[in-house]
Amino acid sequence: MTRSNGVYIVRKPSIVTGVLILFLATALLLSGCSSNAAGSGAKDATGKNTDNVKIRIADTSTNPTFRVAIAKGFFENRGIDAESITFGSPAEGVNALFIKQVDIAYGADFPVLNALSKGEYSVIASAGQTTDEAAAAWKLYAKEDIQSGADLKGKKVSFIRGTFIPYLWDEYLKDQGVALSDVTQIGQGAFDEAYIALKQGDLDAAWVIGSALTDKFDALEGVHQLTDMSQTPIRLGMGLVSSNEFIQANPEKISDFLAALDEASTYAQAHPEEVADLMYQETKQPKDATLKDLPINPWEVGFTQAAYDSLAGQKQYMVDTGIIEQDFDLDSKLDLTSLQQALPDKVTYSK
Repeated sequence: MTRSNGVYIVRKPSIVTGVLILFLATALLLSGCSSNAAGSGAKDATGKNTDNVKIRIADTSTNPTFRVAIAKGFFENRGIDAESITFGSPAEGVNALFIKQVDIAYGADFPVLNALSKGEYSVIASAGQTTDEAAAAWKLYAKEDIQSGADLKGKKVSFIRGTFIPYLWDEYLKDQGVALSDVTQIGQGAFDEAYIALKQGDLDAAWVIGSALTDKFDALEGVHQLTDMSQTPIRLGMGLVSSNEFIQANPEKISDFLAALDEASTYAQAHPEEVADLMYQETKQPKDATLKDLPINPWEVGFTQAAYDSLAGQKQYMVDTGIIEQDFDLDSKLDLTSLQQALPDKVTYSK
């Protein structure tokens, strides 16, 4: 607005001025959108939230629980960028904790206790499975000339290194009147090695679990199923273990991790066909094998008195036989705080 001879003249904004105003308004709008995006978490090129906590999980090719939690977004929904790393056995996965290849591993009592005995590691939850039905899933295969446990005296038997199988052999043979020292134990890294050795005549007997494997062993000529683990006093516990360093750095995320596992386990039992398809797609496990195994081995994330008793009994054996050289207080190796926060009703054991 200008004054000319006492008259105020209103001038229209120039084109340049209008462009500048439009530019400033656009910049302010974009700035606001950018702030909102930052507040909701920036994303990387793959679309994942960069604020998510990375958790590397030791897995096996026959376990569906972690894969379901990843595929259905149960981890991602809780701010977890989960990576499943497959090993030949749960024991190998537990050993990977020692070199920090993984952050969380699962396994039977034996490898879990082995980890606890080696230093700063703790159990964060159990996965159940101390049942007769789960025990019956473990099958003992032997050559046709072995018709009873007593016939195993002087024979070569398989065990998977780092697992509870030597303990199982000890208890089973004891009931059959045979000492563990009366057999030759051949250590292997995975069940497929036991299959090949039994097929080639380098072994006389092997314990096996999983429908995909038992179907293969059932088809072996000159080999038969002698018994199963439900006929022994052994009931197998399953635990989740992590380093104390990782637990202390990520208590909330471990709570979220366990809640996601519980959700995945429930989902897997309710959608067996979908899980069978997923397992075939990711590991080539036959669909019928997944459908057989799912109802037998449901994961029940929590921690019960039965879970504690299973660990305590296995630990005593490992101490007595010198497998664990330095005894330790089991209660001090249980870190259930995150579990109690996530699933309080699933923690029925108290120290």
